[in-house]
Amino acid sequence: MLSALTQLLVFQLSGEIVARGLALPIPGPVLGMLFLFVALILKGGPGHHLQTGSQHLLQHLSLLFVPAGTGIMVHFHRVSSEWLPLLLSLLISTAATLAVTALAMKLCLRPAAAPGERP
Repeated sequence: MLSALTQLLVFQLSGEIVARGLALPIPGPVLGMLFLFVALILKGGPGHHLQTGSQHLLQHLSLLFVPAGTGIMVHFHRVSSEWLPLLLSLLISTAATLAVTALAMKLCLRPAAAPGERP
């Protein structure tokens, strides 16, 4: 488990270093995930330690939402005064995510055309 966490944190740290070093507008953890994804593709998948460590993290994922919930409670007065823009952004982003996911699935499930045929 410790080696898996170390591996994940090293990728996050490398993403942070690249993002800050090159002054990129992309968050470091996102770059770290991209680096991890590329490494997993090149390696042919996760190793045993990373796979079991990730499963343990996913089993306790709800604990990672506690800080976010606490932040909402600390700033509840702001949330209550700006509820309409928050609600609209949640609804619009959810609808956009569903639409993009549906389009991506439609493209992925489209039958492949035989050579010489038009799709």
